[in-house]
Amino acid sequence: MARPKSQTAALMASPEEIEAEFYEALQRGDIERLMAVWGDDDEVFCVHPGGPRVVGPAAVRATFEAIFANGPVRVRPEQVRRVQGPGCAVHNLLERVELLSDEGPLTAWVMATNVYVKGPQGWRLVAHHASGGSREEPPEISEVPSILH
Repeated sequence: MARPKSQTAALMASPEEIEAEFYEALQRGDIERLMAVWGDDDEVFCVHPGGPRVVGPAAVRATFEAIFANGPVRVRPEQVRRVQGPGCAVHNLLERVELLSDEGPLTAWVMATNVYVKGPQGWRLVAHHASGGSREEPPEISEVPSILH
């Protein structure tokens, strides 16, 4: 059963607009706004840094509700790389996460991949995969690396 989308998400005509809405919702701690950008398919998934793969809209929502229990997430997308076809877009980016600690404000860097699919209701987020964080901004390598995984 499809869940209703917010009016804002319904107007999003591109993966870039959906991505902007996703990160704005994270920064505001707005679960309804955040879930409005996600697809309805039971196979949508999310991997939070160091966490398991979470599958399905209800499970994805539950993880973000748990995150928002600690307040909004101060995160900004940077260095976005995009690959797009007629009905699918993949964005790989750095998430700049601002954290408050006993030592003062800290910045963490997280590599993330967001996948968007265009369906009957327009573009929607179907996958968000975020790596473990780092205190240092990871380099971007555009030449052949000497070490592969």
